[in-house]
Amino acid sequence: MHLRLLLLTLVLLLPGLAHASGPLTIAAASDLRFALDEIVEAYREEYPDDRVRVTYGSSGRMTTQILNGAPYDLFFSADIAYPKRLHAEGAAVTEPSVYAIGRIVLWSNRMDASELTLEDLTRDDIRRVAIASPTHAPYGVRAKEALQAAGVWDALQPKIVNGDNIAQTARMVQAGGADTGIIALSLAEFPDLAEHPHYLIDDALHEPLTQGFVITRRGADKDTAHRFAGFMGRDTAREIMQRYGFEMPGEPKGDTD
Repeated sequence: MHLRLLLLTLVLLLPGLAHASGPLTIAAASDLRFALDEIVEAYREEYPDDRVRVTYGSSGRMTTQILNGAPYDLFFSADIAYPKRLHAEGAAVTEPSVYAIGRIVLWSNRMDASELTLEDLTRDDIRRVAIASPTHAPYGVRAKEALQAAGVWDALQPKIVNGDNIAQTARMVQAGGADTGIIALSLAEFPDLAEHPHYLIDDALHEPLTQGFVITRRGADKDTAHRFAGFMGRDTAREIMQRYGFEMPGEPKGDTD
């Protein structure tokens, strides 16, 4: 009888123990693709025994996935509203924390985007303009707000093409699927894209891209989740984020262009 009880206890505990010692799984907004890759590399140098896996996508879709049980321990969103929702619905164990403020830019590899304005997007020689989907991508929502504030949203409807997330939107423009696009500054600062100049969109034209993260319910008892969350507040991570054009919380607003 005692042996049976011991075996039953082990069977019940093993899945939890396996998860606690398994790789750290992170869901991250696609605007973080290059910055977070560097941060993970720096983290691994300090904690070489920690295994980290990152999946990038749109914040809205990932929120739905986590609510439906997707196996992520940490969630870095491009809009803090999504981590707040997870926390409110019991899917996150930490209060949402702001880790950065994002910016949007006009970018093109076919023309000098630094010489363009939002009003120029209505020109006849610009046939397609890419933005992330405003349905589930925060950068798409902010792009729409900026175009509305500039008074060109309605006129641009025949030209607008949507990427599922902001990284896909940047790839669309890079591949020639659009003449120009509104993408994340953090992507425009990546070396491959930085070869072409960009136009920094006035952030007074849209709501702030306040980006936040949470530890999910799945990551509650995982030491690596708490360790990585703490690492994001360290100077090493903050300096990488700033290099990619992010504004850091608690610091005076500066010129990121």
